[in-house]
Amino acid sequence: MTRIVNPILRGFNPDPSILRVGDDYYIATSTFEWFPGVQIHHSRDLCNWRLLTHPLTRKSQLDMIGNPSSGGIWAPCLSYSDGMFYLVYTDVKSHLGPFKDTHNYLVTAADILGPWSEPVYLNSSGFDPSLFHDDDGRKWLLNMVWDHRKGRNRFGGILIQEYDPGKQKLIGPIHNIFRGTSLGLTEGPHLYKRGGYYYLLTAEGGTRWNHAVTMARSRTLLGPYEVDPMNPILTSKDNADLPLQRAGHADLVETPNGEWYMVHLCGRPLTSSRMCNLGRETAIQKVEWTPEGWLRLAGGGNEPRTEVDGPTLPEHPFDEPVHGTGVDHFDEQSLGIHWNTLREPADETWLSLRERPGFLRLRGRESFSSMHGQSLVARRQQSFVAEAETVVEFEPETYQQMAGLVYYYNAKNWYYLRVSRDESLGKSLTLMVSDQGQYDEPLEREVSVEGWQRVYLKLTLEHERAQFLYSADGHAWTAIGPILDAGRMSDENAEAKRGGFLLDQGFTGAFVGVCVQDLSGARIPADFDYFAYREEKII
Repeated sequence: MTRIVNPILRGFNPDPSILRVGDDYYIATSTFEWFPGVQIHHSRDLCNWRLLTHPLTRKSQLDMIGNPSSGGIWAPCLSYSDGMFYLVYTDVKSHLGPFKDTHNYLVTAADILGPWSEPVYLNSSGFDPSLFHDDDGRKWLLNMVWDHRKGRNRFGGILIQEYDPGKQKLIGPIHNIFRGTSLGLTEGPHLYKRGGYYYLLTAEGGTRWNHAVTMARSRTLLGPYEVDPMNPILTSKDNADLPLQRAGHADLVETPNGEWYMVHLCGRPLTSSRMCNLGRETAIQKVEWTPEGWLRLAGGGNEPRTEVDGPTLPEHPFDEPVHGTGVDHFDEQSLGIHWNTLREPADETWLSLRERPGFLRLRGRESFSSMHGQSLVARRQQSFVAEAETVVEFEPETYQQMAGLVYYYNAKNWYYLRVSRDESLGKSLTLMVSDQGQYDEPLEREVSVEGWQRVYLKLTLEHERAQFLYSADGHAWTAIGPILDAGRMSDENAEAKRGGFLLDQGFTGAFVGVCVQDLSGARIPADFDYFAYREEKII
């Protein structure tokens, strides 16, 4: 029997929604401010997974210009009915303070690879939408409701309303079917029907260390729902020694042989700092139904396991490299599937693979602080031990023009090895850092690279340690700057409070990539000949 090793989707891949169609399994995960929107992974055996597609590829489907860090796509839900794939998702426009601006949409496709439709607007009452297809043919939208009022439970319960596919809108009354358990922060609803019961699966406790999965059931769709007496059915909150922490936000799938599995998000903290720089990842647990009709982890207990028994399915590995490791020489006409941009799709006005064949050309635009037009292309860090390498050809005319290699979490948390111009040194290289918005340049003096046509840049990552290097030829490397703390590129570090009030929060993970800024407005280009991403060991 195949053993599944968790996490199955490593690096930033949270809020999994799983679906089986025939012999194929799909998991949709949140992408927040990164474009394209929603990652869909594919498997045939629940053990081997590959990144298959992104359904939201057009600005008409997803316009995130101006969205804050960790806004954008929250908790998509992928489903299938009547020969059609359905994807519901939230586009979050604001998420700090008493209010949340959360717009929920639906897109459809006859094929998982698309084309996906233009979005149908649903509502804005909360986030984490989920579409339930009842066996009588009716369709129902669920989402948590946000209550901004003073003294109220901000997580106000789970709403349900009928969706009419013919009219392409919600119809009929809105019902609050579940107010949650004592764990609170009730969100992430998914509804199932089995054995005469409607089962409501929710995430509770918040997506940090107290995260959990809870279940309730009812004989009727609109309730009342009785809670599982053994809740939470999955959590890491009571055992800080577990390798998989923050377990919660789950979804269920049944194999053709009647085996059940639960996918859920998790975080793997670095040993010293307890920070999860790989972000919230996706794991899977085998589950079983009791004679009383409740769901339990196979083997007992409610803590997530790093290894679980696989299903009785033929093993189905894929040919492509795990996590897209290797060297991208930028020889194609479009970016590879593992690349991402911030808030908007790439277009020829600022990113080109055609102007200079074999190179990625980026034209400088706005700074890391911008929520609008950044010329940044990056991919997920998916192993604690990894390295990224590139070479750039760039001729800046002023210190306001910069290009280089970035280790990026969000607008306030990043490390950047950049080429620019200094009045006395000419073309120069230095390190720039931002930690919770506090900016610094740790080098006492920039390194002159005047006369270098090419500057090779590298970042090595080994658990908590992040070290930048540079080279004139790509062979002899010199470390630059101090060893930096990789744990700072994490949700835990992004969350900032003052006087008990939340000032900032983050839900993503660390990325490595290349970028260009031109704060003068001249939009000069930088050319990158290749980008290598390697993982020394898959851990």
